[in-house]
Amino acid sequence: MRMLCASTLIGEFFVIGFAGLVAMQTSDLSSGTVWAVSGTAMVLSVLLCGMLARPGGVQLGWLLQIGLVLSGFIVPMMFILGVVFGGLWWASVHFGRKIDEAKARFAAQAAAEAA
Repeated sequence: MRMLCASTLIGEFFVIGFAGLVAMQTSDLSSGTVWAVSGTAMVLSVLLCGMLARPGGVQLGWLLQIGLVLSGFIVPMMFILGVVFGGLWWASVHFGRKIDEAKARFAAQAAAEAA
């Protein structure tokens, strides 16, 4: 699960950065405000890559997804990209857990056969 979720978060890192560039040009917000918010979200997306195995890591990822969708109020295209990345996050968590369970089953089966 960690690899799939981390890949999604790194993709979001770039999308957030590009959305910050668009927000600087199209919104009435100051550059400092845009980069304070965008920079914080970008750092959070990278830090979450290392926190996925810890309790609450996936839940913080969901909060980032909500923030990504809500950023559509500043850059309207982010409504669409936020929903797309929310779907990718769900798929990464859902299918990542299934892959982890399958790996554990195969490892247990191999250990049983070796014994």
